[in-house]
Amino acid sequence: MMSGDVRKAAETLTYLSGFGNEHSSEAVPGALPEGRNSPQRAPLGLYAEQLSGTAFTEPRAHNRRSWLYRIRPSAAHPEFTRTDNGAIRTAPFTETVPDPNRRRWNPLPEPAPGTDWLAGLWTLGGNGDVTQRTGMAVHLYHANSSMSDRVFSDADGELLIVPERGGLLLRTEFGLLAVDPGEVALIPRGVRFRVELLDESARGYVCENYGAPFQLPDLGPIGANGLANVRDFRAPVAAYEDRADAAGAVEVVNKFCGNLWTATYDHSPLDVVAWHGNHVPYVYDLRRFNVIGTISYDHPDPSIFTVLTSPSDTPGLAGVDFVVFAPRWLVGEDTFRPPYFHRNVMSEYMGLIEGAYDAKTAGEGGFVPGGGSLHNMMSAHGPDRETFDRASAAELKPQRVDDGLAFMFETRWPVVATEQAAGAGHLQRGYDDVWRGLERHFGV
Repeated sequence: MMSGDVRKAAETLTYLSGFGNEHSSEAVPGALPEGRNSPQRAPLGLYAEQLSGTAFTEPRAHNRRSWLYRIRPSAAHPEFTRTDNGAIRTAPFTETVPDPNRRRWNPLPEPAPGTDWLAGLWTLGGNGDVTQRTGMAVHLYHANSSMSDRVFSDADGELLIVPERGGLLLRTEFGLLAVDPGEVALIPRGVRFRVELLDESARGYVCENYGAPFQLPDLGPIGANGLANVRDFRAPVAAYEDRADAAGAVEVVNKFCGNLWTATYDHSPLDVVAWHGNHVPYVYDLRRFNVIGTISYDHPDPSIFTVLTSPSDTPGLAGVDFVVFAPRWLVGEDTFRPPYFHRNVMSEYMGLIEGAYDAKTAGEGGFVPGGGSLHNMMSAHGPDRETFDRASAAELKPQRVDDGLAFMFETRWPVVATEQAAGAGHLQRGYDDVWRGLERHFGV
């Protein structure tokens, strides 16, 4: 399907509303059973199947599962065999040693013709151990072709997809999601999907979360409202593919404990006619984030920009947070308004979706959309010299920040770069220079 046709299909989509809700949807009336999950005979000759994203016995408030009513059960498939991992890497990351140095990359180079989203996935680094379901990975992608007769699923973790250039149509077991730059898509662990391009090419970022599923952060003293609103998350309505002959052969690629495995099905696994549950994919528009900030003085900690969090066994210490720096007003009195200089026990990977970030402007190549920076735990960072000089002398009138959209994957452990990232041609070798020239001003 050409990108123009894919875009037209995306524009007709409707969605269900709400994060963590018990959704239900059927593509054919009567496909959902009434009063039970697994009747002796499921309606319309379908197979009933449960997809569990958490253990059966986790507390109800944290339990994730969905019931799928499909044309063929997932169990009907041939043996998987190993296939090449391409540029995908997985924790534990042992190719290099953890590095305290600050790093910044330009965008990924142009891909070879015919590169789809999966083939264009490139791992920058990560932490934890995928076999223990702890930690995360940072990936980037650059694609110029839709996935054709190919479906992907990730048993290792959920995928938070952050487009920077070019939109995506995600055909999932639960239905279709369209996601453009400025929006994000969340694909839960184990959910099968295919990526089609809405434009001629697509580029962006992916956070692979090995740990507890992303949830909305608690609001504490903020109260009942603010940050990402529950109702702004959109889940797909049921839609299915029914391809049942040899001409309909589909390659299914499964990521399992860091390696890619492949099998050729004689049917599409995206054959779910109806479903209900809360282990579902979502799309969210980052511009709907309700920013909380100071109306008196000082720059609040960036935790107030948290969209989603994956909690760890230590309250308040996330396996990974997803943070967005959305359009907002700055009004602090007698306040240095850009992010302050700091060292952090958390490690931060920052990317830029559009425009500019108010603390990063200078340096070789600059901090540009599609690029990213890595500041591991306790590495000193903050505004570059140019930003510091400008902000220190600025007139402190109300200021609207709406010329950029940046985000951060923040994690409890150091992000260990892969060999391909540590030696990449698009790594900016002079990044430290952005802080050169921060002069001594002390006087008594």
